[in-house]
Amino acid sequence: MREELAGFTVGVTADRRRDELAALLERRGARVVLAPALRIVPLSDDTELREATRACLDQPPDILMANTGIGMRGWLEAAEGWGLAEPLRSVLASSYVVARGPKARGAIRAAGLHDQWSPASESCDEVVDHLRRRGVAGQVIAMQLHGERQPDCTLALEAAGATVIEVPVYRWAPPTDPAPLHRLIDLIAGRLVDAVTFTSARRPRRCCGPPGIAPTRCCPRCAATSWPAVSAR
Repeated sequence: MREELAGFTVGVTADRRRDELAALLERRGARVVLAPALRIVPLSDDTELREATRACLDQPPDILMANTGIGMRGWLEAAEGWGLAEPLRSVLASSYVVARGPKARGAIRAAGLHDQWSPASESCDEVVDHLRRRGVAGQVIAMQLHGERQPDCTLALEAAGATVIEVPVYRWAPPTDPAPLHRLIDLIAGRLVDAVTFTSARRPRRCCGPPGIAPTRCCPRCAATSWPAVSAR
């Protein structure tokens, strides 16, 4: 295999599947710096998720917004534990399903459901624009959240006349050990990293403002540093 990345140093900020990504880069000759910027934490109290699931069964959604693969799998696994997996699949099967990206699409199809549309940009804003053009007045939308609430998306859809059921499956949390992230930031500021990979929109923000790091330590220096950021597609 050609070592196209020989001599390059790449920062990897992912938590899940970071070893897989690092191995892929290393096989191409890169030196990899692992520094998880966030971690995914399942909700310790699944009351909200259970209530959202019940709401979907009581008021079957016309539209499903599937934002992430891990979120959709986690939702269906939780429903399985409550004995609600089949009723949930049944109501979602009748929905207009929007998969925000390939991971969400894969989870949808693995569950035996069919997705009807995906945004080219994988952005929630494009999803909202598509649904508003399609028309959502009087419709119920189940929005699988990805780590945090999305008030702008929710409010835009509600303003267009929709009822939105937010489905929280997990939340974002800082890394258990922030030291590797601190080190990566120092390397970036010192121009010792050639590229940094991000697998979610939250990670760049977390990288430039992690707990325990003053903004003046990172942001101005990073802003003045020319390094490419590679995001997941």
